[in-house]
Amino acid sequence: MNMIEEFLNYLRYERNRSNLTVRTYGRSLEDFESYFKSRDSQLSWESVDSDIIRDWMESMMDKGDMASTVNNCLSAVRSFFRFALARQLVSRDPAYAIKGPKKKKPLPQFVREDEMNRLIDVPEMWGDSYEDLRARTIIILFYETGIRLAELIGLDDKDVDFSAHQLKVTGKRNKQRIVPFGEELENALKEYMAGREQKWKACGETALFLNDKGQRMSRYQVEAIVKKCLSKVTTIKKRSPHVLRHSFATAMLNNGAGLESVRKLLGHESVATTEIYTHTTFEQLKKVYENAHPRA
Repeated sequence: MNMIEEFLNYLRYERNRSNLTVRTYGRSLEDFESYFKSRDSQLSWESVDSDIIRDWMESMMDKGDMASTVNNCLSAVRSFFRFALARQLVSRDPAYAIKGPKKKKPLPQFVREDEMNRLIDVPEMWGDSYEDLRARTIIILFYETGIRLAELIGLDDKDVDFSAHQLKVTGKRNKQRIVPFGEELENALKEYMAGREQKWKACGETALFLNDKGQRMSRYQVEAIVKKCLSKVTTIKKRSPHVLRHSFATAMLNNGAGLESVRKLLGHESVATTEIYTHTTFEQLKKVYENAHPRA
């Protein structure tokens, strides 16, 4: 029985790992063994060093394997060497201090400005009902302030200051911040509140947005409204309130807002969290360049 088979039996019978896990680990170890043997037929599990492991990982990345795949393979090799060292099959663990590649964070999805303009501005997108009035106001509020879903649900009438054109928002860990808004959102809110008053006279609810029972809206109700509205103008897979938050930040940066200002408006603790949107705007710039420049 070779060392790989001994390790896989350990996983199967002593650790009770699933057949899928055992097969996956086995493929990774066989792939690594084939790699180091192709480098030098005299190499063995006892004689490979950390450089060989790093070279193997690099070869996977060069072939186009994702960071998650490389990390999974590295995990199999780490587990193998821990087992082999404990059983005294090898005298050292060359995988001990090796770190896997960092997973590339996906860029946040957002709705393009022209799509948002069409959704908000084209009358045919909306009906005359209270539900349509509420939905349009929710979309405008998300897009023009960048607040979170929980923050919108938590808004009460008293949090809207029309004279100062600002919202008092309660964010994560009950931290409050002031978010400004413009004339368009002011008009939408006043129209919505007038319609709400007609539908729910003296219902006693303090919430700004009410569901079809006259109660504060739930996360799922707002999410369903946003998904339905965004489906009218975009084909991106995620059509959530958080996508509108991304859309707000991207639009702000694309139109000249400073990173620190956007950080404060979003309620981020650190500007590092906000910096991901600079990558989004750079990707947009690259597309504009590639489409516009004659030699791109």
